Amino acid sequence: MYNILQFSPIFRGIKALEIKEALDKVQHYTKNFAKGESIAFRDETYETLMIVIEGCAKGEMQDFNGKVIKIEDLEAPAPLAPAFLFGSSNKLPVDISAETDCKILYIPKKSFISLLQSNAAILQNYMDRICDKANFLSNKIWFLSFKTIKEKLSHYILSLDKNKENRIVLNKSQTELAVFFGVARPSLARVLSELETEGIIETNGKIIKILDRQALIDMIGE
Repeated sequence: MYNILQFSPIFRGIKALEIKEALDKVQHYTKNFAKGESIAFRDETYETLMIVIEGCAKGEMQDFNGKVIKIEDLEAPAPLAPAFLFGSSNKLPVDISAETDCKILYIPKKSFISLLQSNAAILQNYMDRICDKANFLSNKIWFLSFKTIKEKLSHYILSLDKNKENRIVLNKSQTELAVFFGVARPSLARVLSELETEGIIETNGKIIKILDRQALIDMIGE
């Protein structure tokens, strides 16, 4: 477990033995979850820091119509909602479930405070993680503000082509993208086909070649 935790953003730069020594001084425990099993629910009070140490979990939101939107995949050794452990309303913002069979490390808030007080590196890593997640959530809110699938897809393609090489490899299947966008898979496939017919992109499996970058930019109003 400790060899995995040294790659977690919470314990970045700290050796496995030092992590073990730190955790041995505070309360903590682990729990296993089967694929598809619920780990935690939206609006639950978050009193114990959770870190994925095996497998992958996912965070999702469901609207009043029952439509599920995937917010994030959380692969080991990612912490779950670390920014919501503290605050006057420390409730989970998403439902969390097991994407695969997984194991979660639990560190109660009081124990985690002791870790923060006793180790400056853990404190710095935790603060950095909160800032990183705030930026992620801001970008996610902006992304969800796009009204059409074309807008969402255009933004997604451009975000993957940060070096402006006009060629990307999708990191999700069409089914995963549809869940991520909160749309039906056939609708997403239709928009991909339309962009290709319009000469804006060229697809080959998960590889997308950008033929008209400006057209993509115009779709999202940049």
